[in-house]
Amino acid sequence: MPLRIDRRAGLAAGLLALAGAAWPAAGALGLVDRPTPPPPHPANTPPNPDAWTPEPGAQKRLRNEPGALQGFVALSSQGRIAQVDVATHAVVATRIRTDAARGVAVTPDGRKVYVADTGQYDVAVVDVASGRARKIPVGPYPQAVAVAPGGRSVYAAVTGGDTGPGGSDEVKVIDTGTDRVTRTIRVGTAPRQIAFSRDGRRAYVTFAGGVGVIDTASGKVVRKIGAAPAAQGVAVTPDGGRLLVTDPRGGRTWLVDAASGRVTAKIATPDQPWGVAVAPDGRKAYVARMNAGSVAVLDLAARKVTGEVRVGRLPAPVAFTPDGREVWVGNVLSGSVSVIDPATDQVTATVVGGAGTKPIDAAPQSIAFGPNL
Repeated sequence: MPLRIDRRAGLAAGLLALAGAAWPAAGALGLVDRPTPPPPHPANTPPNPDAWTPEPGAQKRLRNEPGALQGFVALSSQGRIAQVDVATHAVVATRIRTDAARGVAVTPDGRKVYVADTGQYDVAVVDVASGRARKIPVGPYPQAVAVAPGGRSVYAAVTGGDTGPGGSDEVKVIDTGTDRVTRTIRVGTAPRQIAFSRDGRRAYVTFAGGVGVIDTASGKVVRKIGAAPAAQGVAVTPDGGRLLVTDPRGGRTWLVDAASGRVTAKIATPDQPWGVAVAPDGRKAYVARMNAGSVAVLDLAARKVTGEVRVGRLPAPVAFTPDGREVWVGNVLSGSVSVIDPATDQVTATVVGGAGTKPIDAAPQSIAFGPNL
């Protein structure tokens, strides 16, 4: 079996381990009822020579569109960040490189990118214009990074070498002015994902026992929400009133009242729900169902699933573009990003890098957006 398949399978196993779940059988992964994989390469042809490489002229197109958006996709199996023109869905650069890019976040001005470099126990900070990078030591196996509203700090979830009781319990706070760690917050075993309220007063961190609520002014954990003991993804509604928390082990997405910590609904989203994103208008949410190869569409007013969008194999990260016009879904085993139009809930594009007909040796683990420079 080619090495590229082994690496992606290992990453998939790591994702499932974070959820506290055993590696499923092939049937559970949905390897039968899935979008047809790309055809194999002809004999004696090197696989993926152009996988996630910039297309000719793409960088020039990006720079000539002031005010437009670019996406940053963390390709963990390749240890690099792909910059993607949101308007054309073309890969324009892959010069940001780390050892194992697991999480990615962008400052509001688009000038800095922060990468959770799991393999090196650090967060890499990259100047987008120059490509210069420096490393910020944070501890073993950082999994996620998130920039606080306003862009003055970055939170890094340090999961540690064990996703259970032996894991780290720390979230590191980095000052974006100095790029130094200014706080260490002990939130709970094996912190995983981070989301902020729109006003930046609260940070919500999933961990092995639920969700930790951090007061960002004091750096104190003010509440631990025990819902979803295998909590993974987390998102906050635009009004700050509700949290959405995915529970891969239980096959549900929890709606939680942010003020009280009370669970108000448990929405069935089977087959390992993972990443979650809420629309900017707060009406809908999208949840990646890893083992189903699909994304569940949730009506938040009705508190139920109203649709399903077929994407690639083992979808994990989900993110809305800042303008709310697209939902991007990273498919770990397909090595692609599916682009969904939330108006129709149809896949309108697939970001694969290089020539669109070639299979991809990459594992999109995280997605973030920033302005073009």
